[in-house]
Amino acid sequence: MQVTGKILEVRKIISSARAEGKRIGFVPTMGALHEGHLSLIKAAGADCDFVAVSIFVNPIQFVPGEDYEQYPRPIEDDIEKSRRAGVSLLFNPSVDEMYPQEQLTRVYVKKLTENLCGRFREGHFEGVTTVVTKLFNIVQPDISYFGQKDAQQALVIKRMVADLNMPIEIKIRPTIRERDGLAMSSRNQYLNEAQRKQACCLYQALCDAREMIRSGEKKSEHIIKRMSDIIKNAGPCEIDYISIVDTETIEDVEQINKPVLIALAVKIGPARLIDNVIVDSNGNDVIIT
Repeated sequence: MQVTGKILEVRKIISSARAEGKRIGFVPTMGALHEGHLSLIKAAGADCDFVAVSIFVNPIQFVPGEDYEQYPRPIEDDIEKSRRAGVSLLFNPSVDEMYPQEQLTRVYVKKLTENLCGRFREGHFEGVTTVVTKLFNIVQPDISYFGQKDAQQALVIKRMVADLNMPIEIKIRPTIRERDGLAMSSRNQYLNEAQRKQACCLYQALCDAREMIRSGEKKSEHIIKRMSDIIKNAGPCEIDYISIVDTETIEDVEQINKPVLIALAVKIGPARLIDNVIVDSNGNDVIIT
């Protein structure tokens, strides 16, 4: 595995791989790698001859008051995990390498970024789409991999790639969960033991929503009320949103008569946790690709 923090070195390594006819898979991350990230790396390794991973805690996607300074950065551990996972190239740039001068250019995807997390993290998705565009330009992958846990982000990037005619296939892989259902996240480590136990209520609420739809409930407001009760009864928290939205437009739906994304964002202790499921009108799981 080659490790570098330099853009020119990445381009040189990728160019050599392409000259050998290798297919490039890319997994962009902010590090603190867990089994969710490793599942994306494994998928890239199955599809491609060369797997590139980036680790970059991107400052422009954090809004004021968020955890940019505290975000975990266990780089030595991440390097070892990447090596064991069979990564070909690990790109770990500094902020100065990625943003050497004032950033006058941003990439912005309208509509899809205006609901869910976009309502509570103004400028977040603009930071995500800008840095992902930069990373795509640096690595120039054939396929890039994202997890469904960040479903809105994945759908936004998929649309950005289509709208800008980027020659990149976007693959969205299923959420990887702990045994008790909690979606794996680098921010889970912020939780103490009691908060970690409480956080299981998020997936419980999503499972209840799925079962309500399977039992014939089609009104979003009834499902959201039930989910809210489950989460509030589990312990102290702050609910940013519980929403049921169209999987293509990310707009709220009142009546469930087609596939929907059931998504939530809840603050438990110091951690803001997100999770979701995607189901059809009968409550069957839907895989987004």
